[in-house]
Amino acid sequence: MRLSRYFLPVLKETPSEAQIVSHRLMLRAGMIKQASAGIYSWLPLGYKVLRNIEQIVHEEQIRAGHIPMLMPTLQSADLWRESGRYDDYGQEMLRITDRHGRDMLYGPTNEELITDIFRSHVGSYKDLPLTLYHIQWKFRDEIRPRFGVMRGREFLMKDGYNFDLTKEDALHAYNRHLVSYLRTYERMGLQAIPMRADSGPIGGDDTHEFLVLAETGESEVFYDAQITDLKFGDRAIDYDDKAQCQAVLEEFTSRYARTDETHDEAEFAKVPEERRRTARGIEVGQIFYFGTKYSDAMGATVADSEGNKVPVHMGSHGIGVSRLLGAIIEASHDDNGIIWPEGVTPFHCGIVNLKQGDAEADAACDALHASLTALGLEPLYDDRNERAGGKFATMDLIGLPWRITVGPRGLKNGVVELTSRRTGESEELPPEQAIAKVAAIYGKAVA
Repeated sequence: MRLSRYFLPVLKETPSEAQIVSHRLMLRAGMIKQASAGIYSWLPLGYKVLRNIEQIVHEEQIRAGHIPMLMPTLQSADLWRESGRYDDYGQEMLRITDRHGRDMLYGPTNEELITDIFRSHVGSYKDLPLTLYHIQWKFRDEIRPRFGVMRGREFLMKDGYNFDLTKEDALHAYNRHLVSYLRTYERMGLQAIPMRADSGPIGGDDTHEFLVLAETGESEVFYDAQITDLKFGDRAIDYDDKAQCQAVLEEFTSRYARTDETHDEAEFAKVPEERRRTARGIEVGQIFYFGTKYSDAMGATVADSEGNKVPVHMGSHGIGVSRLLGAIIEASHDDNGIIWPEGVTPFHCGIVNLKQGDAEADAACDALHASLTALGLEPLYDDRNERAGGKFATMDLIGLPWRITVGPRGLKNGVVELTSRRTGESEELPPEQAIAKVAAIYGKAVA
């Protein structure tokens, strides 16, 4: 993509309403524009990152054996009355009446709707286990939306729902989600710590939140410092193996880690003093097991092996897809702008032409752009007739992990400059070697 043909409305000044780093940088980098309080338009750069995050979530859910679908944003109030949550949910629910006088709502979550789908189509234990999920826009009418996409009213969320015959099977689904979430966040360059949490309006006794440590986090968290040394990495796992999934759960949850809502000072005191930590955390996901709460209320039953009708055991599992953009920026930035991890970057590499209009420099940049594109990568070529300082500032602001700088002086020596956004380190390489190095970082082979 040539920057001269792209829509990237970067701002030189920080808007006064932006209180935290991620909100400031998303506005300045031309990623979002506020439409109304807590509701944003996603501009091209922000939308690209959003879709990259969504794709990682899809890949890891499917890897775990979960089945994608799509449910509507608007739901019937009757389903929520059936479950008993319509009046209990509170003012965060946006209630709507259609032209026929029917009560509707803009879904804040989908337990009722998915339970209705299940009870309409599944009647035998032979169809279990089953986990369905979707990635859909949600709405919660926050009394005080703030911090940009971190605490907006409209947000994109992955929510999945497991249906199992027994509690044992449902707890395996819970463990399976925990494992898949660990993989998901690490692919995005994040360490998200599973912490014992409160279930809130979803219900149930078993629940963990996944929190990214950051000064701007809305939750106070208490944890054993040893947990920050844990990495899931590239280990192979069989999601159907209950023992394997249980072992991962125990590995990542056996050390003390809780939000302020479930913090137990006596238990925390058992952690050696030198390992006790208190910090702030950003919630980026949560998993729940709530048994038969919804299946009892809504008649979601299956016939067991003896023909008896039994309520299914359920859980729900969410990932804040749009919120993750803010969390990644909070965890990965410097004074000059965003630093995208390679897994979610909107463009794989930036190309900066130091002397636009110079025939040799223009030809070299065109060749770099064509070669990277042919390898299946997306470079962003800054071909504007701007000063070099302005081009560098834009690249630093939008945070592409790698930059190739091309100028007449370097080309005379047969080299271009490859720079890491994260470390700031640069090296001079022949153009073909710079291409090969960038390709290798993203797992692309150069013929």
